[in-house]
Amino acid sequence: MKLIRLILSIVFPPAAIFLTYGISSTLLINIALTFLGYVPGIIHALWAIAKHDENTNQSKGTV
Repeated sequence: MKLIRLILSIVFPPAAIFLTYGISSTLLINIALTFLGYVPGIIHALWAIAKHDENTNQSKGTV
């Protein structure tokens, strides 16, 4: 699933954020960044997915 989200974050960033966070403020921010410029949307999507995975791993106790 992580690989699909990373590929989607490059192809269509809002879809990757939606799969990770659902409908949230993060999705709205990413949509706005993608409209302002495709590259900022990609950067935000990659960062948000990495941060989400990091927080998920910490809560499970794995590093």
